[in-house]
Amino acid sequence: MTALADALVAARQFNRTLDATPWLATLQDAAQAYEVQDAVASALGWFEAGTVPGCWKSGGGSRNVTLTHAPLPPAGVRASPAEFGDLALHSPGIEAEIALRLGQDVTPAMAATLGHEDAASLIDAMAVSVEIVDSRWHDLAATPALLRLADSQVHGALAIGEWQPYAAVDWASQRCETKVGDSETVVREGTHPLADPAWLLPIWLRHVTRHGETAPTGTVVTTGSWVGVLPCRRGDQVTAEFAGTGAVRLIV
Repeated sequence: MTALADALVAARQFNRTLDATPWLATLQDAAQAYEVQDAVASALGWFEAGTVPGCWKSGGGSRNVTLTHAPLPPAGVRASPAEFGDLALHSPGIEAEIALRLGQDVTPAMAATLGHEDAASLIDAMAVSVEIVDSRWHDLAATPALLRLADSQVHGALAIGEWQPYAAVDWASQRCETKVGDSETVVREGTHPLADPAWLLPIWLRHVTRHGETAPTGTVVTTGSWVGVLPCRRGDQVTAEFAGTGAVRLIV
């Protein structure tokens, strides 16, 4: 696993992609993938030792699959309107999401007993967000899930819109409109894969606090795409608007 972490660090440092073939048998489970995540973050100095990262991605294709999580490098997390021309991106794509922000500290003991019905009480604010997904793997489609997870769950950057107080939303009828460059606007309604973005909070918080640290007030998580992954190119202007909730604007 050390060699895999070193390879991913070098890929980021030298702006290159990796062939997954030599690494196919390296990881046996998600725990090992998370160890690689931590090693890459430590080597690149993304976070202060012993502290919980301030921004995360979390999610999954449905409530019936194992959710995955990744801390996000601070340099790529920006307020809308945002520009990302300075970042190295290889094959970027766009995901329109909802970000949630903790309104109180969450200790490991609290996270251990947290239920889905209690989760929303921990949130003080929400915002529209757009994740630019990107990978250090050359052929992402042929790359196994564990290698994707080790590579920050193929995260590139994140734009966050204006925060507003968290309130109950009829997510089943929430409309999302996303436009990338000159492409037609993609319109979706009620398409969050977990039905409610806050559903993932207990699972995510147990992951965040698994080493004994407390997740502090203000920690942010972006919660999964309403539009799948939309292709984009460098220089594309992107807008994502959730009716009644907010909007994000960025340039890839």
